[in-house]
Amino acid sequence: MASTPSDSAAPQGIRRRELLLGTLAACFAVAARPISAATITTDSGGLTAGFVSIPVDGGTIPAYRARPATGTNLAVVLVVQEIFGVHAYIQDVCRRLARLGYLAIAPSLFERQGDVTKLPDIASIRPVVAKVPDAQVMNDLDATVAWAGREGGGDSRRLGITGFCWGGRITWLYAAHNPNLKAGVAPLRVV
Repeated sequence: MASTPSDSAAPQGIRRRELLLGTLAACFAVAARPISAATITTDSGGLTAGFVSIPVDGGTIPAYRARPATGTNLAVVLVVQEIFGVHAYIQDVCRRLARLGYLAIAPSLFERQGDVTKLPDIASIRPVVAKVPDAQVMNDLDATVAWAGREGGGDSRRLGITGFCWGGRITWLYAAHNPNLKAGVAPLRVV
């Protein structure tokens, strides 16, 4: 039987169904809200996780990267932030995907316009996000994919993307932009 992108013969291939189900489960957990106020945090034990620098046009941008501590040629999943930046939840999503065997990376796509994680409220974040051109975002995601294949231990031929809120829009734009993308998931968020 021939291998397809959704049924990869490789142990770490992008499996659309697993990526979709995992992302939907994460969104359901957020939407259902836990009874306790405890925040779920995925442990980084056994993972290589933290910020890296991605070379882009005109300099570098930070990106949070998580991957299994061992292994090479991992399938790559781009994780696109909400308008609030690469905050703790986005980092945790990367660690969750890394636990499943992926190289997950979330580039800070507003970096040239400002660090939104330091802004006090949504009213001060919106003007920063409004200045971010789609072409810049597509180029930064392309640069992130190139970095993942060149230095991150990823196989950029096995590429997926997921994004939340603003990142969901970017997920669909990137799916139209990059013909090599194997899977894209923009989960709905029920609040």
